[in-house]
Amino acid sequence: MDINWLGAVLALVVGMVVAGIWYGKAFTTVWWKLTGITPEQSKNASRKNMVQLLIANAITAAGLALGCATAAKAFGNDSVGPALLVGLVAWLGFSASTLLQHNAFELKPPKLTLINSSYQLVLFLAMTLVIGLV
Repeated sequence: MDINWLGAVLALVVGMVVAGIWYGKAFTTVWWKLTGITPEQSKNASRKNMVQLLIANAITAAGLALGCATAAKAFGNDSVGPALLVGLVAWLGFSASTLLQHNAFELKPPKLTLINSSYQLVLFLAMTLVIGLV
């Protein structure tokens, strides 16, 4: 089984771009309101947590690359379709289900769960798209 390491590295880059757009531009104001975090707190945390985001996205990219390699071997097909299926299944089976549980018990607003879960879906699909294309 061959893991697409170039795809994983490019997926990491794409993942950082998705995070920057999602939480840096697209949903910032709504996210601040729903979390109770001020823009200043967010700015300070972003600088401090950028390394954590990079590590988390690197692990996600490597895990998705492994999943894509496994799916390619199982299906005998290394095209984009199985790769995107891996992203969807990983999101639904691990990310969305876990986030829903945590947010429900922590009484987080459903809209926040939707924003964060949608981010994870876009992240996983963007990463697996890159892995499937490379």
